[in-house]
Amino acid sequence: MTTSPSTPEQLMTKTMLADPYPLYHALRDESPVRYTSLPAGSVAGVEAGLKSWGFLRYADVYGALRDHATFSSQSPMAGQFGPQLVLLQDDPPRHTRFRRLVNQAFTFKRTEALSPWITQVAHDLLDAMPCGDVEVTESYTIPLPVKVIARLLGIPGEDYVTFKQWSDAFLSVKPMSNDERTTHLQDMVAYFGKMAAVRRERGAPDLITALVEAEVEGESLQEWEILGFCILLLIAGNETTTNLLGNLLNLLTDRPELWQQLRDDRSLVEPVIDETLRYASPVQRLFRVAARDVEVSGQAIAQGDRITLFYGAANRDPEAFPEPDAFRLDRDLRHHVAFGSGIHYCLGAPLARVETKITLNAFLDRFPVLTRGTAPVERQTSSYIIFGFDRLPLALKAA
Repeated sequence: MTTSPSTPEQLMTKTMLADPYPLYHALRDESPVRYTSLPAGSVAGVEAGLKSWGFLRYADVYGALRDHATFSSQSPMAGQFGPQLVLLQDDPPRHTRFRRLVNQAFTFKRTEALSPWITQVAHDLLDAMPCGDVEVTESYTIPLPVKVIARLLGIPGEDYVTFKQWSDAFLSVKPMSNDERTTHLQDMVAYFGKMAAVRRERGAPDLITALVEAEVEGESLQEWEILGFCILLLIAGNETTTNLLGNLLNLLTDRPELWQQLRDDRSLVEPVIDETLRYASPVQRLFRVAARDVEVSGQAIAQGDRITLFYGAANRDPEAFPEPDAFRLDRDLRHHVAFGSGIHYCLGAPLARVETKITLNAFLDRFPVLTRGTAPVERQTSSYIIFGFDRLPLALKAA
């Protein structure tokens, strides 16, 4: 039996989203590869039909992340699908000023201080789950991160279902019409506009108040900047962690010996989290634009060309991580790019780590084993950006 040759155009097929790694391996030696950009309506803020250079080698991805002067985050499409995402679609000096505004909210010390509350939320969610077959995305991996980011923003965590719908619309995680997506995005903008107005009248110890009261070089943030901040924090604060949690539980379900090791030795919890980030990166790709003519791995790239940085491919590059398709705990994982690198290193990485550590310890405390549920697993195959699950049924039996 013969297989058809791998081509760069396959990077945009739905079939590769459930398991992109064989294609990454097949195309890596050709990287950077030229391919046709997203089909219409695939990802908010990304224009359809354009050509993009795909970086799949670790060295190329890491180099581009560290060289923000050459590989700009300012998308020509920013703002066409709602407010521009402050920070994510900014370069210095604006990025530097905005990052300074919210850095303090996401320090390791600040997120550790939230740990008792996050632990309580985690156990409340687990208490509400029945023994036996449980679909853990709806019952746990979605609500926990959304409730946590809602608390930081100062919005009602009980509305997490609506917040998740808005995130899904922005990232095209669920199939929906353009009209449905537009309605969700308009509702999200209106909601945060109303919350900002309330905070102007009556402040609170939360991030929305901090943004409303903030000044950059003596001037208050404009309305679109506040909305862009809120939307970014809501989306980035829940999608990445939801998929990290699902990927982690999925991997451990197939590794009962490792599950028992973790129950016996909790010092392995953090290495397991880092190896999950590398092995099953929750964010698979993000975008840049060449700010000048540049050569990458022998390929000339012109100023203005679109770039796609494939985080998932970089984290499975054998040049950086020997035996990349093996799940190992003896690696040097200080430089994996699951959270990016350089000035755009994920703002919420400390919070994601705390939520994941709390989750894994809580599951380890309660469940001697993890096994598959009877319903089929459903991989996320709608968004080109994220890697995770629509449905992850597990059979849970408490000790």
